[in-house]
Amino acid sequence: MRYSIEGEPLPVVICDVENGEMLKCESGSMAWMTPNMKMETKGGGMGKILGRAFSGESIFLNNFTAEGGPGTIALASNVPGSIRAFEISPGHDIVAQKNAFLACEAGVDLDIFFQKKFGTGIFGGEGFIMQRLSGQGIAFVEFDGHCKEYDLAAGQSMIVDTGYLAAMDSTCSIDVRTVPGIKNALFGGEGLFNTVITGPGHIWLHTMPVSHLAGALLPYIPSKS
Repeated sequence: MRYSIEGEPLPVVICDVENGEMLKCESGSMAWMTPNMKMETKGGGMGKILGRAFSGESIFLNNFTAEGGPGTIALASNVPGSIRAFEISPGHDIVAQKNAFLACEAGVDLDIFFQKKFGTGIFGGEGFIMQRLSGQGIAFVEFDGHCKEYDLAAGQSMIVDTGYLAAMDSTCSIDVRTVPGIKNALFGGEGLFNTVITGPGHIWLHTMPVSHLAGALLPYIPSKS
């Protein structure tokens, strides 16, 4: 497969695939394609269906396969931001926020990732369930707004406001901590909890989580009343 990512901050990834090559794509992500790209909707078993439902993703994935020769398919992001390509391989899994998955090659597995600590899942800003991309192949993930990357050494941490963690290497760990001080927690505008990511591993942070974007736009949406 050959691909190019174009059009930021309203990005699209254009994939040129060989005859018989297949991509697994998030439902509704296809923007355009050549006529020989054949679609098949699959759930991947009851366990994966339930996991995707819990993680907030579409229950089914669309498999697009080139038939009768090479094909082209373009996959567009849902919100302004960026699309990143990840080389997934054994021992190099990626854990991403829910709704981040866009598409992947056939050898990549998409599973749910449970936070091991209950408090992290409830208060960490990413919810109790995230997504794990494992296996072998290229996966495309969409981030909201600008994406900033950091390498964390073993034991090195980054404190992140809830929702701003886009993805991380599976070698990283997540915890939560309360904002110190009653006045800070109540009047600081940063909420009661922050997410703490600890290395070793790479992390990707985005600047405008879609939930924050929705909250910023809500006052400007006319109500029926």
